[in-house]
Amino acid sequence: VQLVESGGGSVQPGGSLRLSCAASGLTFSNYVMNWHRQAPGKERELVAGITSSGGSTTYADSVKGRFTISRDNAKNTVYLQMNSLKAEDTAVYYCNAVHQYSYGMNYWGAGTLVTVSS
Repeated sequence: VQLVESGGGSVQPGGSLRLSCAASGLTFSNYVMNWHRQAPGKERELVAGITSSGGSTTYADSVKGRFTISRDNAKNTVYLQMNSLKAEDTAVYYCNAVHQYSYGMNYWGAGTLVTVSS
């Protein structure tokens, strides 16, 4: 199983970025997909999640109204659209796949760095 994140980079406060996570080696439509992040000196936290069908999403309070998670099961890809970025959004963002019926089948990408700074 491989999860490959892309789209990270540097952006000014108020700007936008779109992260992508391409999955391979698994039946993508059987997996709940999540984005987590870890800021320097802080614990990893769940940012957003989306069910296997894409019918339901969840967000951390800190990103509600600014971030949108979506998925394309035909492309085996999950996205995180990040708008109105703040300095406190600076972190390494990780893609995570969890099988909808077997939580032991749990995979992580290597992460992509997002830096929000003026």
